[in-house]
Amino acid sequence: MNVRKFIAANARDALRKVKETLGNDAIILSNRGVPGGVEIMAVAARDMAMIAPTPVAESAPVQRPQPVVEPDDDYRVVLNSARARISQPVPPPAAVRPAPVMQRPPVNHAIPQRAAGPVNAGIPKNGALRNLEMARPQQPVAPRPAVAPAPAMAPTPAPQAAAPAPRRPEAEVVPMEVMEEIRSLRKIVEQHLAGFAWGEVARSEPVKTDILRQMLDTGFSPQFARDLLTDLPPEMNSIEAMAWVKGAADRSLMTLGNENDIVDRGGVYALVGPTGVGKTTTTAKLAARCVLRHGPSRVALVTTDGYRIGAHEQLRIYGRILGVSVHLVKDAVELRQTLNELQHKHMVLIDTMGMSQKDKLVPELTDMLAGCAVQRLLLLNSTSRGDTLDDVVRAYAGDSLAGCILTKIDEAASLATALDVIMRQSLKLLYVSNGQRVPEDIHLPNRSYLLHRAFKDVPESSPHKYDGIEPAMMMANAGMVAVGGRRG
Repeated sequence: MNVRKFIAANARDALRKVKETLGNDAIILSNRGVPGGVEIMAVAARDMAMIAPTPVAESAPVQRPQPVVEPDDDYRVVLNSARARISQPVPPPAAVRPAPVMQRPPVNHAIPQRAAGPVNAGIPKNGALRNLEMARPQQPVAPRPAVAPAPAMAPTPAPQAAAPAPRRPEAEVVPMEVMEEIRSLRKIVEQHLAGFAWGEVARSEPVKTDILRQMLDTGFSPQFARDLLTDLPPEMNSIEAMAWVKGAADRSLMTLGNENDIVDRGGVYALVGPTGVGKTTTTAKLAARCVLRHGPSRVALVTTDGYRIGAHEQLRIYGRILGVSVHLVKDAVELRQTLNELQHKHMVLIDTMGMSQKDKLVPELTDMLAGCAVQRLLLLNSTSRGDTLDDVVRAYAGDSLAGCILTKIDEAASLATALDVIMRQSLKLLYVSNGQRVPEDIHLPNRSYLLHRAFKDVPESSPHKYDGIEPAMMMANAGMVAVGGRRG
């Protein structure tokens, strides 16, 4: 019999060598762990058939008994499996029992490991196997820890009680100082990226970059400037590009024309806004404008400002000068009754109490006026910051907001910030106010003049003029690294 020995790093590689050399029907004689891997003794099926022919029983299924092999003393192996196929081991039939010649301890399948060493340890020196049993295919001996056993030949471990899941450690609290350092590093990286992006855009689109710098210098917000420059044609020079941008801004600005003057239309309007924006003076200006066109008997003034000292008296003085009636109301009930009495008037102007946009009474005032079918006119101070004006618009917004009036334009260095808010918030600009004189200092908006003031160049000596990559840093802080793109 031609017994072959195969040595490999693990059981999988050794079985593959047996299959390649002896075929799929090869029979495993033994396997054991050796230094550096696994050793398997095997014989071809045709050689085994020559030694142990298969008897045929009369009434039992055909069975192939376990042959007795007496190989050389160098091997001392035992055939412990019958016709064990490498590709798929065949389990022994239930009808055949081993001959009770030698008592062997039952196989404990719950034991996952076997003692290392040759599988024929403890067999007598003559090598004869007195117990001809049709046992299950022998599991390979686990090799040394350095060699991983074959997954296909690994025994099934015995079921054990589930170990309790380890308790997850509590999340570590990052110190505030570390978080501040992370934020600082992030800001530095963003600024560097903004500088790189700005330099790239400046090289590829120099005209757009120059227009963006001018818009940021004059006071336009990064968001409005980016949106306005998105569709700028790339073939334009600086003069053509600036004319194109002003035209786009002109199309975005909604204003009131002579044919739609609310003084001619009439109605009930309440002037609202934060403190110090000029509500009382603007109320008197509109009343005087209406008196000049329709007479004092067609106009009435109402005030809800009973908190500010002298507010009611100031409006009464304007009323006596103009020859119109002035009424004081304290709540929604009095306001509704007063408006019912004044429904024959062409125009009724309501001067409301000035309050911060963050005051909790602002929604109550808005609801009171909306319940009385009063249209609101929001007054915006052109000298305020853009974020402050955004807060004011959000606080006083609503369905009954008919439009806005831009006040104190004579005090503002630039109108870009105020017009930016009006265009971004889609407000209709009804009037502009440029002084304290009544009624001279209130006008319908002149679009050309307003846009000229908004795009007016900032002097080179101005400390508010951006230089170098400072526009890029501003765009990065606003959430945009480059012109025409958002930060991801």
